[in-house]
Amino acid sequence: MFVPCMAKRFIYYDTETTGIRPGKDRIVELAAFDPERDRSFCTFTNPECSIPPEVTAITHITDEMVKDAPLIGKALADFTSFCEGDVVLIAHNNDAFDEPFLRGEFQRAELLMPDWTFADSLKWARKYRSDLPRHSLQILREVYGIAANQAHRALDDVIVLKELFTKMTGDLPCETILELLKQTKQIVRMPFGKYAGKMIADIPKDYLDWLAKSGAFEKKENGPLKEALEKVHGALS
Repeated sequence: MFVPCMAKRFIYYDTETTGIRPGKDRIVELAAFDPERDRSFCTFTNPECSIPPEVTAITHITDEMVKDAPLIGKALADFTSFCEGDVVLIAHNNDAFDEPFLRGEFQRAELLMPDWTFADSLKWARKYRSDLPRHSLQILREVYGIAANQAHRALDDVIVLKELFTKMTGDLPCETILELLKQTKQIVRMPFGKYAGKMIADIPKDYLDWLAKSGAFEKKENGPLKEALEKVHGALS
């Protein structure tokens, strides 16, 4: 039986950052789209540090582009106003990336983050499209026939995400989507790495031990995978 969802509408959002370490690296672009109100939000933020060249090579966001942008406190205040009401914030890889970055920046700015509900479209894709070896936003965009965008720019990715998530979930109501995301599903295929798409029973044990030593299974989102692998292969060293 599904529990009614108090959140009334979806807002899709995305962050571009100076690196991959929430709490240490900084947000340089924040975007969102509210389909119910047909409104979008997008702002650069001044990270008060240089953007690494390897990040600029991916996002095409330069120091010059953000030097006069608002500081994160102002950007977060505006973002909070945009996300007013009962909402579900959806991002691709939300649980491991976008939400932790938001929380880190709210703490840095000494602001209280609203009690938003979050959903992760990557988690949905891995759970219900296990037939695909990879689940990046651009791979899924191609699979679902969505027009190409300027990848790794926040608002472009948000618009693609909205189209993608709508295609993946159909006409399922909010409460059903959130409940299904909470439910665990037995993992039978390796979701990433050298053996992505292979049955977990066929993955060499020495490779799994190497992943364990590298810290891959310490990530929160890989907990269910570790549990499934240990049921088949035993304890991972």
